[in-house]
Amino acid sequence: MELFTKKISVIIPAYNIEDLIVRCLDSVCNQTYPDELFEVIVVDDGSTDDTYKRAEDYIKKTWGKLRYEEDETFLKNSTGPSITLLHQENGGSSKARNLGISAATGDYIGFVDADDYIDHHMYEVLMKAIEENSTEDEPVLMAQISRDEIAEDGTKLPDVCIPPNYVNIISGKEHLRTLLMHTGDASFCTKLTSKELFTGGCKGFPEGELNEDFFLMIHMLKKVKKLVILPQQYYHVYYRSGSNSRKKADQKDYFPPVFTDIVRNSDVALKLVKKSFPELTDVAIRFCLIQRLDYLLHIPISKMTVKNRFYKKNVVGFLRRHMRDISSNRYLSKKDKMYLLILAAAPKAARTIHAKVRGLQ
Repeated sequence: MELFTKKISVIIPAYNIEDLIVRCLDSVCNQTYPDELFEVIVVDDGSTDDTYKRAEDYIKKTWGKLRYEEDETFLKNSTGPSITLLHQENGGSSKARNLGISAATGDYIGFVDADDYIDHHMYEVLMKAIEENSTEDEPVLMAQISRDEIAEDGTKLPDVCIPPNYVNIISGKEHLRTLLMHTGDASFCTKLTSKELFTGGCKGFPEGELNEDFFLMIHMLKKVKKLVILPQQYYHVYYRSGSNSRKKADQKDYFPPVFTDIVRNSDVALKLVKKSFPELTDVAIRFCLIQRLDYLLHIPISKMTVKNRFYKKNVVGFLRRHMRDISSNRYLSKKDKMYLLILAAAPKAARTIHAKVRGLQ
């Protein structure tokens, strides 16, 4: 039997997820990793449904009597693997995660979204990979499992991130390159991350922002010398309607804020690359261009106006200032270059014609 010495803290932010919270908890709380080295921290983010009660009932029923500590916003089980139930006023996933980090006592931290679920072996396999590939001089501070995508009807969707065929060990810089090329996984949910990485400018997730994993990850990778990536698809992403990135059917001109955030984060990435990894500059510029292409292909035509300063200056203006980069960047496909050049020159007209051709107008 594997002898482990490192403690793991798993943080689950939960908001209005009453129908799925028990499935998530069951998958996380029944890990093969030793109970005495494993803690689960559930943070209820001001849910207005029965999420908190269902989590509380699950802990009472499965792991024994709860005891109160300090006040009634903090509950902890008294038997079995440590499970802490916290409550905060609604402040978003990042704030909930940050509260969980402040309460974590583990050497390594994992995250699971409350609508997802994981294989019972996931954290044992991740920690084994960390310990097998660590040396005294160079410990592995981050390891990643692979994931699959599950639809609401239970069918498996195409992989967003292609799992490697075997264990892959790369540097933080190499992983950053995969993120900028849209082939890597920026999610902290598929990873075990050393608590010592959550310090300084990386002490927590940016609050009030979407795409927060990417923002924190690219800054944290400067400290990562080795990242172990495993082929097992042990993290199961569950796609349900109503997520932040989905268009609301009853709002024709609704534009999910995630498209603005991915543009902003691409600019943050470019600035970071120029300072810390200048050899990746061309890749980072390609990333900025592709994120803006995604933005322009999704923004409602009604919002493509001069009054929309972000669209006009940060998106279209950026493309026009980088026409030479669009033409010469070796990491862009011919199709991407064509779309970018057309949209830079006449974005609204191009989208209007495209919509007519597709019969959307």
